[in-house]
Amino acid sequence: MERAYYANEIINFLKDDDSKIFGEITYNDKNTSEDLQKEAWKKQISILKDQVFGFKDGHVIFEYTIPRIGKRIDNVILYKGIVFLLEFKVGASSYPKYAIEQVLDYALDLSCFHKESHSKLLVPILICTEALDIDTPIKELRKNILDVHMCNGNNLSNYIESVCERYNRSSFEASKWINSLYMPTPTIIEAAQALYSGHNVEDISRNDASAINLNQTTQAINEIIDYSKTNKRKSICFITGVPGAGKTLAGLNIAVERQKTDNNEHAVFLSGNGPLVDVLQEALARDDVKRNKVKKTDALRKSREFIQIIHHFRDDAIAVESAPFEKVTIFDEAQRAWDEDNLADFMKRKKGKLDFNMSEPEFLISIMDRHKDWATIVCLIGGGQEINKGESAGISGWFEALKSKFTNWNIYISDKITEDEYSKGKSFDELLNGLNYRVVDDLHLSVSLRSFRSEKVASFVKALLDADKVTAKTLYEEFKEKYPICITRDIDSAKDWIKTKALGTQRYGLTASSGAKRLRKYGIWVDNKVKATNWFLNDKDDVRSSYFLEETATEFDIQGLELDWSIVAWDADLRFMNNKFNYYSFKGTKWQNVKNEDKILYLKNAYRVLLTRARQGLIIFVPRGDKNDWTMKPEFYDGIYKYLKEIGLEEI
Repeated sequence: MERAYYANEIINFLKDDDSKIFGEITYNDKNTSEDLQKEAWKKQISILKDQVFGFKDGHVIFEYTIPRIGKRIDNVILYKGIVFLLEFKVGASSYPKYAIEQVLDYALDLSCFHKESHSKLLVPILICTEALDIDTPIKELRKNILDVHMCNGNNLSNYIESVCERYNRSSFEASKWINSLYMPTPTIIEAAQALYSGHNVEDISRNDASAINLNQTTQAINEIIDYSKTNKRKSICFITGVPGAGKTLAGLNIAVERQKTDNNEHAVFLSGNGPLVDVLQEALARDDVKRNKVKKTDALRKSREFIQIIHHFRDDAIAVESAPFEKVTIFDEAQRAWDEDNLADFMKRKKGKLDFNMSEPEFLISIMDRHKDWATIVCLIGGGQEINKGESAGISGWFEALKSKFTNWNIYISDKITEDEYSKGKSFDELLNGLNYRVVDDLHLSVSLRSFRSEKVASFVKALLDADKVTAKTLYEEFKEKYPICITRDIDSAKDWIKTKALGTQRYGLTASSGAKRLRKYGIWVDNKVKATNWFLNDKDDVRSSYFLEETATEFDIQGLELDWSIVAWDADLRFMNNKFNYYSFKGTKWQNVKNEDKILYLKNAYRVLLTRARQGLIIFVPRGDKNDWTMKPEFYDGIYKYLKEIGLEEI
């Protein structure tokens, strides 16, 4: 992919004929832009030639690509060791807020993911060609990013020279910056949109030496599918990974790749996570409408064929005995599949199937086993993600089903399958004895991509919830400068903190466990269900969006998705007393002690989910309690607050 439509030294840019520059830009524009965009380019060429006329050196770039989110920066000027990022709004007579955030997003993205920008001063500039002059001081937002400056078509050079006078930076090689290694970690929404619209996984995933290339996992699965197809075998693969390692991204990439390979395979991504499916379907449809000008109903129909709720797939198979349409199925969060008792109970109550006696793994394998020749199942497995009734068996249910009914299936796993968060204490032999399995190292994703500022956040959260104070404190010391985690006893302070930290369109939101019933006193009402598509996708002027900090997402709403910054509101359902966690459930008018091991696991994992959703940092709100309210006694909350402070979290 060409990084830019046009790039040249300023001295040569000034010499080049306008039509030659315009011709090169339009030649490199593979999207065949509309006339309005072409006229904008002509105006940009004219304005920039006028504004950089006196510059003795430097480079000018048109349409610099940001692969992670499939966007391009209108112009970049590299001058006196400083990177100026220009967003043009040709003909605009005011400075719209969305455009200010747009160019700031470019600076934030380059600062985080563009290797050659990590040590450079980034200067975002919004140019509204017909707007009035605004006399604003030069202001730093972060160490290497200035606040957005607004100017028109006549005063750009003055601001650039002012910045250069204040900041003395060393010159650098322009070609090295232009062709810099790009190490993105997209949100799952951005990743799905990029893959769906034709980008390769290499464009949107990190490729530095510390992260496993997602492409290796895709290649390993492709080889298994091709072998199964050629040799008429039925295969099941288990992809494991730490929270945020990209398991869902890997699954989506496999579905896209197999559709490219052979449409007749009808590869489908299936998830039991309703909010995740809803958000991804809606995000893909919105992006399709925007990119390709198709009808929303058509776009939704297409996205729903690509990503489906697993229950619909399962329920469709109940009524018939024929093989499904799909030959390749990717099951997200497969460790959360229901055990036999809970699925049988559901089938009896909801489907009228009185004699149903299979677990969900057994039933799902049996559906794919109906194929006469070949089929492949890909199970995406996350540790510590079980948060609902019937999910406590982990992956054991899959291997038990394979042992009892499907010993003819080929099994592919990584050697990490026996880690306790996946196997629930069962040994390798206990899980796999008697089965035809093969170990494939590339089926484990070991590095978190969500917390791109620190790979140790997931380990920190595990230590915190395991009451391993020493390990948690040591880990936090290692990453706190890059990934802040603060605590407060005032919800308004938490909201102020997060609004200050989040820049541009970085998404933030308010979260709490589904058991946090007494936080309603603080306006945190977990029983009021959010609509995930609005909460995760709508922008800052929509009261239903996460930005308003009015609606609270629980672990059920947010699992598998992510925010840039989050508030985690901590209630008395998870207390810390006598150097250990104590688990409670609020029933009716009082707290009840939770003793059931499965329910303890679900509650612990609920907080694990909440504490691993933020990509850049989070703040934990722990109420002070109320001595006059016996359901909110201060001692219910003081223990957890003291514990978090002892770990080293900063108090706000």
